[in-house]
Amino acid sequence: MSSLVGHDEDDLQDGSPGKPAVPGHVQDAIRTLIEWAGDDPTREGLIDTPKRVARAWLEYCQGYQEDPAAHLSRIFEEVGGYDEVVLLKDIPFQSHCEHHMAPIIGKAAIAYLPRNHVVGISKLARVLHGFARRLQIQERLTAEVAQCIWQHLKPQGVAVVIEANHACMTARGVRTPGVGMITSRMMGTFLEDERSRKEVLSLMGY
Repeated sequence: MSSLVGHDEDDLQDGSPGKPAVPGHVQDAIRTLIEWAGDDPTREGLIDTPKRVARAWLEYCQGYQEDPAAHLSRIFEEVGGYDEVVLLKDIPFQSHCEHHMAPIIGKAAIAYLPRNHVVGISKLARVLHGFARRLQIQERLTAEVAQCIWQHLKPQGVAVVIEANHACMTARGVRTPGVGMITSRMMGTFLEDERSRKEVLSLMGY
């Protein structure tokens, strides 16, 4: 269809500072989706939408361009003998469901029990965001965050709890707003010792 072909010569060279160029075939795909949904991709309000959507998805999925484990490479061994739970909770995040590409919006609590060293606390949030900024399901996201910390920090235990709302069921399908999903992954001491597990869950507020 004529509305879906033909591009300005700068379609591949429209990247101003901070705005990457968007290839023509990507814009075509978005125009096709707009048309299939029932609108006219050539009308004034939608002319630049393909570029905007494409750039937005680059941002939503920037986790594919990074290795979350890299955030755990710098550790600190001088901890003054501290050997109790390290917990960062209420970490907000946004991801997208791999089944419908709909938003997943929630918060996470990440804890670990150090063995010989600790990591900067903000790095736990960076690990979460590195995995969240990909197409995901919440169960895998929870497991990936826990496994990354377990593998690279080698602590005595890791606990990750994620609570989120999924637009794939609140805005479509069953259309049931206000429903939250909770997933958890326990490793090491928090998996094997009931007392430790209860303690960390209590600290997290669960």
